[in-house]
Amino acid sequence: MSSKVIIVTGASRGIGLAIASYLLKASHNVVLAARSSDQLEALKKSYPNQVEYVAGDLGNLEIPPKVAELAVKAFGRIDGVVINHGVLTPVTRLENASVEEWRKAYDINVFSGLALVKAALPALRKSKGSVVWVSSGAAAKAYTAWGAYGSSKAAVESISAHLAVEEPDITGIAVSPGRVDTDMQRVIREDGKHAMDAKDHSGFSSAFEQGQLLKPEQPGHVMARFVLNPDHSLSGESLRWQASELAAYQEA
Repeated sequence: MSSKVIIVTGASRGIGLAIASYLLKASHNVVLAARSSDQLEALKKSYPNQVEYVAGDLGNLEIPPKVAELAVKAFGRIDGVVINHGVLTPVTRLENASVEEWRKAYDINVFSGLALVKAALPALRKSKGSVVWVSSGAAAKAYTAWGAYGSSKAAVESISAHLAVEEPDITGIAVSPGRVDTDMQRVIREDGKHAMDAKDHSGFSSAFEQGQLLKPEQPGHVMARFVLNPDHSLSGESLRWQASELAAYQEA
């Protein structure tokens, strides 16, 4: 496979870092985005000719288009986009919700991804590229105090489906990675205990205590393989990372 150019957001840790590392080891070029620059700079030093990055809060909607612009300027094309960044907060019941906090969550979880894809569309049309949206089981299952997060992920899945209808030359899917050992799981354990249903919170905590959380590389590598070699027949689908439809992208 010839070298491709992939944008990965939320690339400084967790699933995003796992995806970026996989792509770099496979000799592809990446444009990375995250709030903190330390890990992005470390990747740049390790792969100086393969990495460009933008450090900043993607919830600032002026930043996502700059990521797409950088990819084209640095590498001349965009073959794929992985929209991995997101926040769980605010973790609060609807009766206690702050509309302003929800708006900030949507700026990060929904509108920034939309802005990035919109900016990348001309290049993706040329390459007949792909977009992988990192979703969540919470898009379909409601948890007490997760209204902002779950509804934003449902919106992401709908946007992905609409992209597939409107852009027939681009392959777009939403992938739910399951329960992964990331900072978001830590937020669930620490912040969720005050607002979540006790049984739900106990389930997440027990999964961590019993070592049942996935490594970021497990779903991350599936997404990395897909964005490099997308199955267009799946465009518009929302799938679990272990779904049978993604069997070709699983570890051998």
